[in-house]
This record gives sequence, structure tokens and C-alpha cells, in this order.
Amino acid sequence: MIMDLKFRDRLWRRYVSPLIFLCAVFSATSAVMHYSVPEEMEQGSVVANLALDLGLGDAKALGHRKMRLDVIANRRYLEINKETGELFVAEKIDREQLCNSKNPSCFLKMDVTIENPIRLFNIEVEITDINDNAPHFRRDTMHLDISESTSSGERFSLTNAIDPDFGSNSVKTYHLSESEYFDIEIQTGRDGSKFADLILKKALDREQQAVHNLILTAVDGGAPTRTGTASIIVRVLDVNDNAPSFNKDKYTVDVMENSPIGSLIIKLNATDLDEGSNSEIVYSYSLYTSERTQQMFNLNPENGEIRVKEMINYEDVKLYEMEVIASDKGPNSLSGQCKLTIQVTDMNDNHPEISIKSFQSPIKENEPIDTVIAVVSVSDKDSGDNGVVDLHIPDNMPFKLRESSDNYYELVVSEPLDREKVPEYDVTFTVTDRGSPPLSDNETMTLELLDVNDNVPQFPQSFYTIRVMENNAPGALLSSLTAFDPDLHENQYLVYFILEKEIANTSMSMLFSINPENGNLYALKTFDYEIEKEFLFHIEARDSGSPPLSSNVTVHIIIVDQNDNAPVIVSPWRAHGSVVEEKIPRSTDKGSLVAKVIALDTDSVHNSRITYQFLQVTDATLFSLDQYNGEIRTMRMFSYRDPRHQRLVVVAKDNGEPALSATVTIKLSTMETAVKAYSDMTEVPLEYDIFSDLNLYLVIGLGSVSFLLLITILVTIVLKCQKPKPSKAAPPCRNSVISERNSTIADSTLVSNDAYWYSLFLAETRKGKLVVRQPVPKGSRYIVSSIPRGTGLTDTSDSAPSTLQYPK
Repeated sequence: MIMDLKFRDRLWRRYVSPLIFLCAVFSATSAVMHYSVPEEMEQGSVVANLALDLGLGDAKALGHRKMRLDVIANRRYLEINKETGELFVAEKIDREQLCNSKNPSCFLKMDVTIENPIRLFNIEVEITDINDNAPHFRRDTMHLDISESTSSGERFSLTNAIDPDFGSNSVKTYHLSESEYFDIEIQTGRDGSKFADLILKKALDREQQAVHNLILTAVDGGAPTRTGTASIIVRVLDVNDNAPSFNKDKYTVDVMENSPIGSLIIKLNATDLDEGSNSEIVYSYSLYTSERTQQMFNLNPENGEIRVKEMINYEDVKLYEMEVIASDKGPNSLSGQCKLTIQVTDMNDNHPEISIKSFQSPIKENEPIDTVIAVVSVSDKDSGDNGVVDLHIPDNMPFKLRESSDNYYELVVSEPLDREKVPEYDVTFTVTDRGSPPLSDNETMTLELLDVNDNVPQFPQSFYTIRVMENNAPGALLSSLTAFDPDLHENQYLVYFILEKEIANTSMSMLFSINPENGNLYALKTFDYEIEKEFLFHIEARDSGSPPLSSNVTVHIIIVDQNDNAPVIVSPWRAHGSVVEEKIPRSTDKGSLVAKVIALDTDSVHNSRITYQFLQVTDATLFSLDQYNGEIRTMRMFSYRDPRHQRLVVVAKDNGEPALSATVTIKLSTMETAVKAYSDMTEVPLEYDIFSDLNLYLVIGLGSVSFLLLITILVTIVLKCQKPKPSKAAPPCRNSVISERNSTIADSTLVSNDAYWYSLFLAETRKGKLVVRQPVPKGSRYIVSSIPRGTGLTDTSDSAPSTLQYPK
């Protein structure tokens, strides 16, 4: 619309003069074209062909004349097809939205403009109404309150229906659903609108029907017609026109004598068909009800309940009569009445009685069966079935009742008694009559059982294992061995004994003591696991009954080891505080056994597990120590830079807590071998482990000469080793050992000769298991020519000098 206005302004400015000139022509052709279109036409529907109606020629010329449509003060509901000149619907038109529904006419005013030459035409399109809306009420539900006393013919206004359509399509009439009491009368307003009044045809009765539900239907005049509905709910207001009434005129009720005060006798119920205060009822006694009756029974004025006010006794009054009035609370109160007869029924109101004639308590728990314990009698003042009584005792007791004569009973033992299970019995005698309902009485007596020594003392366990740490303090408490005796008094008092048993001529009472009163077991001496490891004996518990009863239990004492012994180094042997001196050749190979440290611990299990460690070492890169077997081996070969004397301090530590240990100091002295003395000319420095860049032929020649020289030196050394000097023996070299091994049995070797091994070999010699071919003085080494099989000695080194290891 804004674009069209701007275009129109430009058009008028450009053609002001021509328009003034052509004004007469336009006035001659300014007739308005009228069209009529129904609302709600589909988009694209053709209204008219403007090109033909305006005489603009054929449709082919329209494209050059630029026909356009301008809608005045309204939305663009219509458009022109510029190719055909047809006026068509651009969007659906709703007459009720476009125009006021009360306006009889609804127009769309438009201007059609064309160019070449410019011409302007006025068009009016009338929008006609169709029946596209149904009538509807402003309120879907209408509520009316009408008293049941309203006379017939009374008129009540109803809300009218509204229809947005116009003319015949608007509301034309109303219909009411079928009703016996109501009808409608249709009225016409000044503006032609239709409305209805509700007419009461017949007097209402709220007690017959309190609410009337009606349906009002509005119908328009369209084709086809459309309708709308609303609900009419008529609530009938009550009038006090009904008197209260009881279900019966007479009531008869039976009541038991001695009924509790406040107990309900009957609840009278009167009804009133009215509602509100007209139906609220108040109950009261009439003047014909006696004062005695009103004193015995209470009438609740609100709910009609009649309850016992005083205790009723059949022997005093057997029948009560009363008259009850029910009145409503309406303005003009109405009332109704009924008669009530209360018959008193006799009841079993006398309790039976129990009398204990004799009773014996306490009795021994070993009383024989059928022993009479008590005699009781029963009675009841009532007569008939109310005076017949039965006597009972609980079923879960070792007693029974035996009738001796009329209403006399004896209580006798029926099962063996055991005081330890049940020390006493509460025997309840219950007497019950045969009335309805039955009445009963009871009497309880306590029967106590005397103890008899019939139970043996019992220990919680048949076998006790007690662990005792060695080095215990004399008199220390080991355990408490307490037995239990369920008997009482002296039959329960226990005394404990150690049953005598000698072990290695030693009595148990010299080693252990038990408190005779409480069973506390004590150690009389300090135990040493390395000497004594366990004890087995019996303890007896005896009660103080007559005759006494006893039982015993087995006690197993286990002495637990304590880390109280430090390791003792037995190899290499040395005097206390002295240092072990060993000599090894400097030509010793890598991995050779240098020495073996052996320590013993007299403790057991983990306390005797020994590990070895270096405490001090001159060169940590030269020697290694196996932490489990104590072997000291070389980690590499000696070089000329290594000191000739090495000091090794080895600590042997057990696995106890806290750990104990022992140390040994080994001084190693290295010495040159004969091979090295004769081969200085050809020896390659030890720190060089690789070949030089010599000619291969030179290496082969030097190797051949060295091999011949080595054989000559070996023969010479073997001859010298066969005759060692008694004062100082020269240590054999590796080649001499090899020669010796080749000349003897395969088990031959060299043994490190110190005091420990020397004495060991002599002892083995006496048993005939080891032969020493050549005696060697102490301080030097000796040669064992043969190790017989089965001695347990093994060769543990593959280097010279060899050593022997004796198993632990």
C-alpha cells in the first residue's frame, strides 16, 4: 500500500498538466463499476474480467498499458491478472472480520489505473454474507435457583445466543430440551435479535427432583442451518413441607445386664426429606417416658443414640419402655415419634472361685512321677450351665490335674523334673464356667525345685592349646581354664587339679601350677625353646557335691621360640676377636670363590634364617657376597692397580625381631703365581681386554712359543708341589691343581686349611669316610687325594685353589 501511494504521488507530479487537460474526459468516464462476491471464496477465484467490462480492448494490449489495482483503506484481498485483465481473489475474505456484522452492506473500494494513455476507474466489490458461523452463548452454563413453592407460569430470563453472521444467517429461533416442568417463549428485540424466556409449567417438588438439567439450542436461518447449545441447571430450593419419620413405629431391643456404662443400646434414625435446617433433626423423650427410664438410659439429641447411663441389673428391672420424638429445625417445626422397648437379659455375672487346700514347695528335682504337690477346690455361685466349672493348668508343664472328688483336684508330677532346665514353675490354675459368655478366675502358685548333684562339670573345650613365649617370667599367668557346673551351691563349687605326669623324671606340678578355685594356670619356671618345646598333661575339675562328680581336659603347652640367640660364625674359624687371613693368587678369575662365611643360629624358623652383608669392603667393585649362602666371589680379575691387601668385614644377621648379628673380618692377601713370574715378557696388561692391531701371523707365532713355555713351567711346578716344605708350604697354582686332578680320582680337590676344617676332616677320618694322603701343618693348605662318595663334601669352586663345602 505504501509503494502504491508513493507511485501515485510521482505519477501526479509528472502528469499534472495532462491530467488537468484530460479532467473533462475522466469525468465523463468516471462511472463506478459494481461487483458482488460471497465471503470465504477460495484463493485464485475469478471475480470479473475488467478488461472486457472497461472496454480496454483485447488482452494482448494490456501488457503495455501496465494495469494495476489500488485498494483504498483496506487490505489487498483482490488482485488483477495483468495478462488477462481478470480480477481474482488474492486471499480469503471474512465478512465478519472486514465489516461490522450489524452493518447490512460491506464493500471493498478500489481504483484501477492504466497507462498509455492514463485512465482511472473506480470499482466497488460488495462482500455478501454466507452462513459460516454457528450461534453461541456468552455462557455455556446458566444456573437458576427456583423455590419449590414458586407457582406455575413464572417467567425467568435466559442469556441470548450470538451469531456473527448477518441477516437470515443470524439467530432465528430457540429450542428447549423436553421437560415436564419448563418451556420457553421466544422474544424479538428492537434490533431484530432473538432471545428466550424460561416458563415454569408445573409446580416443583424438591423431594421428588432437586435439580433439573435442561439444554437450550439456538438455531440460525442459514442453509444449511447451524446451531449452538447451552446448559441450564435449575436447582430447586427447599421448603419445610416434610415431617421427620422413623423406620419403624416400634422398636424392641435386648440388653445384657451389667452392660458397661456408655455402651450403645440402639441408634434411632429419623429421616426428613427436606434439606438444610428443614432436615436437621433433634431427638427427645416424650412426656410418657418415666423418670427412672430416663435416669437409666441417655438419649443423644443430635444423633439419636441411646446408651447405658447407669448399671443395669436384671434382678431389679427386667423391662424398660420409652417414647422418642424427632423434630426438625424448620421455621415451622414438624415432628414424628416412635416407641422403644428394652428387654434386660440375664447374664453370667458371678465368677467361679479357686481355693488351694494344700501346697508343697520346694521339692527335689528328682521327685518320682505321680507325687502329689497340691490339692485345690473350685466353686461357682451361678446355676445351670453358668455354675458348671472346668479347671485347667498350662499344657507345657510336667504336671497334670487328677480329679479326686466333686470339685476337688490333685496336682501331681507327670514328667521327670530338671532344675538345671527350669529352676521353678509358676503353676496357674484357671477355672472357667460354661456360661455365655464364660467367666473364669485363676490362681498362681510358685513351685521351687531343690538342686541335686546330677551334673558333671563341663569345660568349654575338650582340648586346650596354649602358646607360651620362651624366657617367660616365673609365675606368669598362662591361661584360665574354667569349667561350668549347672548345679547349685556346693554341687556347683569346683576345685581344679593337675593330674600328675612325669616327663624326664620331672613332675608337671614342678613346672606348672593351677589355682584350685578359679582354674588359672601359671608357669613355675622359665622355659627355653632350645631345650623344651612342648608339654602335654591333664587338668581335672571336681565339684563339692555328695558324691562329687568330676571331668578333665587335655592341655597342650607349646613353647614359642624367641630371638634370644645371636648367630655364631663357624666358618672361617677364628679365635674370639681375631681376624681371618686368607691368601689368593692375583691371577684369580672373575667369579672365583674367595671365601665362604657360615653362621649358625640355635633359634628356630624365621629367627634362624641368616643373611650375609658386607659391613666394610676395601673395593666394592672387586668382591660380591651372596646374601643367602655367604659365598664371597670375585667380580672381576685383579689389576696391577688393586692393593695387595683387601679387608672384608661380613655381618651375619638373623631374621628375628629385633634382629641379632655377628661379624667376621677377613684379610685377603694377593700373591703372584709361578706362571706370572715366567710370563712377564709376554703378559698383556690386565686393564686391556682387547687385541691390539698386530699382524695375525705375529699373534700365531707368539702363541706357539708361549704354549711350549707354559708346558715346561707346568711340569716343573708339579714336581715341586709333590714335596712341600713342613715349615711353609708354597700355595699351589692353577696348573698344578689341574695336573693333580688329572693324576687322581675325579673327586680330588684342594681344601682351605683352617682349624675348623682341619678338626672336621680328622673326625671324618676316624669314621673312615675321608682319607688324607699327606699331612699338612696348620696355617698352610693340604691336598686331599680322594673324596669317597657319600661323605657329603662337594667341590664348590672351579678355580685354584679349590675349596670344599660341608653341608649345613
